[in-house]
Amino acid sequence: MPNLQGKVAIVTGASRGLGAGMALELASNGASVMLTYTSDSSTPLINDLITKILHLSPKVKVSSCKADLSTSSAPSAILSALDSWLGPSAHVDILVNNAAVEVINPLSALSVADYTKVFDLNIRGPILLTQALLPRLNPAGHNRIINIGSVAARCGMPSLSLYCASKAALEGLTRCWAAELGKDGTTVNQINPGPVQSEMLDNIPKGIVDGQKARTLVQNRLGTVEEVARIVAWLASPEASWVSGQVVSASGGLELY
Repeated sequence: MPNLQGKVAIVTGASRGLGAGMALELASNGASVMLTYTSDSSTPLINDLITKILHLSPKVKVSSCKADLSTSSAPSAILSALDSWLGPSAHVDILVNNAAVEVINPLSALSVADYTKVFDLNIRGPILLTQALLPRLNPAGHNRIINIGSVAARCGMPSLSLYCASKAALEGLTRCWAAELGKDGTTVNQINPGPVQSEMLDNIPKGIVDGQKARTLVQNRLGTVEEVARIVAWLASPEASWVSGQVVSASGGLELY
C-alpha cells in the first residue's frame, strides 16, 4: 500500500468520476488533498467527498477550490486557496491534472468555439496550473506530477478528433516536463485510462464503447474508477521514483503500449 503520509496533493476535476476516485485514494493512503471543481452544481458532490475523506483519518486534511481551469485566472485562485488552507509557506508534493472536457462533433461541423473549449481546459489548463505551482513544489524534490490522458490519444474515434488530439498533446507535455523537472527527483507521468464507467463515458456513442469492451483483453469489460485510482496512488508514491516520462495504458489491454 503506497505511503503518502505528510504529502499534499491537488486533484483537478475532483467532483465526480475518476477525479473523485483519485482524490479519495490519495487521501486513503495518507495524503492531504485539495479538490478543485468548476460549477456550483458540483458543490454538493464536493461536500460529500470532503465528508468521506475526513472520516478516513484525523491526520488527513482536505480543502476545495472552485476554479474554472479553462480560464487564465484559475491558477491564481488555486494558489490563493492553498495559502488560505495551509499557509503561504505550504508546499505541494503531488499534482494530478485530471480536469477535461470533450466535444463530440464530426470534422465537417467543428468550430473555433469547439477547439477553444477543448484545448483551453485539456491543454492550456494543465500548462498554466503546473507552471504556477512550480515555485510551490516541495523544495526537497521528489514531487509527482500525474497527467490524466486517455487511450483516445493513440486511436482514431469518429467525431472525437479534438478530444483525441488534446490527449495526444498532453503526452508531449508529459515527456517534456519529465525532461525538465527530473533533476531533483521529481517525476512526470501520464495515465491513459480505457473506458471507465462515468458520466463522461455516458456521452460517448454506445457503438464506440461496445467496440472497446469487445477488444479489451481483461474480461471484455469496462474498467473501474478504483482500478485507475490505485495506479495514480502508486505513481504518486516513493515506490515509483524510477518511473518518469511514461504513459501508462490503464485499459485492461485495450491499448498495448
